[in-house]
Amino acid sequence: MQKIIQISTDKHNGLYDITNEVKTIIELSKVQTGTANVYVQGATAAIMIQENWDYSVQNDVVNLLKKLIPAGVWEHDAQDNNGDAHLKAGIVGPSETIPVINGTLGLSTWQNIFLCEFDGPRNLRKIVVTIFNSQ
Repeated sequence: MQKIIQISTDKHNGLYDITNEVKTIIELSKVQTGTANVYVQGATAAIMIQENWDYSVQNDVVNLLKKLIPAGVWEHDAQDNNGDAHLKAGIVGPSETIPVINGTLGLSTWQNIFLCEFDGPRNLRKIVVTIFNSQ
């Protein structure tokens, strides 16, 4: 089964929790044992599994990447001024694969799935969720 999650982003750099949307797709699929692949379409966004308890970890991720990959110093900036967004997305990566266990996401208590926006705000980000049945 495959579905597309569509969201808009309101920050230039930010993490957006999409866990509930992925859970809903798993429930619709009725898969009990398998995997969920979560993939963002776009070269300036990424998918990350991270702590969900409070915003400090999410803010720390954004701040770390801003320090490691500053804006405005990359060759690609001459084209569309978003060289840093491409590099951040490439390092974090476009997808995560999560086990489906007994019909639910195999995340720990403190893990959630986040869309990482590195070139926002965007009116539309598309995340492809593909559910594979192992039975």
